[in-house]
Amino acid sequence: MALQRSTATDKNIVDRTKAHRNSDVARAVRRTRDRLAQQAGNPVYDRELLKLHARATINTALAIPLTVMAVTAAGLFVGVGFTIVAWALVTIACYGGLALIARRVDRTETTEINAKKVRRAFLFGHFVSGIGWSYFAWLACNECQIDQFPVLKAVVLLLVMAATAIISSALSGALATTFALPVGIFAASVAMSSGWQPVEAIMAGLLVISLPFFSYVAGHLHSASVMLLSFRAEKDGLIAELETAKAMSDEARRRAEEANLAKSRFLATMSHELRTPLNAILGFSEVMANEVLGPLQNETYRDYAKDINGSGRHLLHLINEILDLSRIEAGRYQLSEEPMSLEAVVEECCHLMELKARNKDIRLVQQFEPNLPRIFADERSLRQVTLNLLSNAVKFAPSGSEVRVRVGWTAGGGQYISVKDNGPGIPDDEIPVVLSAFGQGSIAIKSAEQGTGLGLPIVQGLIALHGGEFQLHSKLREGTEAIAILPPYRIMEELPALPTEKVAAAGGRRR
Repeated sequence: MALQRSTATDKNIVDRTKAHRNSDVARAVRRTRDRLAQQAGNPVYDRELLKLHARATINTALAIPLTVMAVTAAGLFVGVGFTIVAWALVTIACYGGLALIARRVDRTETTEINAKKVRRAFLFGHFVSGIGWSYFAWLACNECQIDQFPVLKAVVLLLVMAATAIISSALSGALATTFALPVGIFAASVAMSSGWQPVEAIMAGLLVISLPFFSYVAGHLHSASVMLLSFRAEKDGLIAELETAKAMSDEARRRAEEANLAKSRFLATMSHELRTPLNAILGFSEVMANEVLGPLQNETYRDYAKDINGSGRHLLHLINEILDLSRIEAGRYQLSEEPMSLEAVVEECCHLMELKARNKDIRLVQQFEPNLPRIFADERSLRQVTLNLLSNAVKFAPSGSEVRVRVGWTAGGGQYISVKDNGPGIPDDEIPVVLSAFGQGSIAIKSAEQGTGLGLPIVQGLIALHGGEFQLHSKLREGTEAIAILPPYRIMEELPALPTEKVAAAGGRRR
């Protein structure tokens, strides 16, 4: 039968033959991500900062115009005149143009923003809005009812500078572009005034000092925005890596499931293909070894026939173990559960292993607790568990020693099977190896009587199907103890006997 090659695309999820290449790629990705997270002048961050500035300008579009309208109303109240109305219209128009620029930038995709062009447009808009505040700084009111009108203008400029420093922190240089000219005009107007007072000079100096101070504050806010953007970029990168790893894991799991299904199909097919010729080999070799059809003239042929029969039985046993383990791993092993006596099953297995143990001068010591109730389990599976444990113990126990077999209660109310030998033992680091499929310890490899390494994994799988636990305790040169524990819910409680009167009454009704 020709093998059919899968038409699915074969992808190497993890290329173990190119480990150095995989590590180099991982380091390159990490260096690139770190560089992107630390570089403040990254064009991607510049576009993001411009988007942040546009959104901040749109969200606070009414704050400055409302302040201008409030100042205009107060100026009309104190008698400034209609010149302040003209200032208000100019200033609001300038901020309206800035809001239009911000709205257009906000509607543009981040990747399509020309950072240099948009930055120049924003700075120009801020400069134009600063012309309005320059007009306000130059306003004079000789007929006002307030003597300290320049002081009030300085207070208004300070408030607007503070608000602009917060709103425009994402755009470096926006504050200086907006208020450098108004602060200079205010200081010049105070210096050129003939009747200026010390408090006006103090306010002018305060304005001059406040501009670099608020610029410093805006710079720190700008750095914080850059840091937040870098953190977000790193988070996005990590999320992307996690999604990629998850996709690779899902793909690897899918491929593993397909491989497991292919393995199950292969074993199901090959079991029939192998057992059919094995039956013929076992049958014909047994006929030849027993000389059923007549004597063999050569004794060597008879020995060969016995060897062929023994090898065939060993191969059949190995095939059965592989199939059992594959069914257990695939979750297709069906338990035929029924009430049974664990003590009787273990005792029967000890009788089966008695001849093999006697040939090695090993004594089987049975220690069973009395009056153990029956359990609800698969008798065939527990018989296989016991035979595997006894076979391993007899195999590695030295001649003249003993193998102790115990059956009893656990502390939690379950029942257990314990098989202990005083053989060479297993090192602690090799216990996971011997519990894995086809795993063998160093002592088993060196011994003359080797196995397939499937006995203990089958025991572990069968006990797990019963909801129990398998433990393996061993020390070098002291021996090994294997314990199969069955859970308490498999213990069957005996029902109390019915009174004699009720039994008689029930029998009478049946008659």
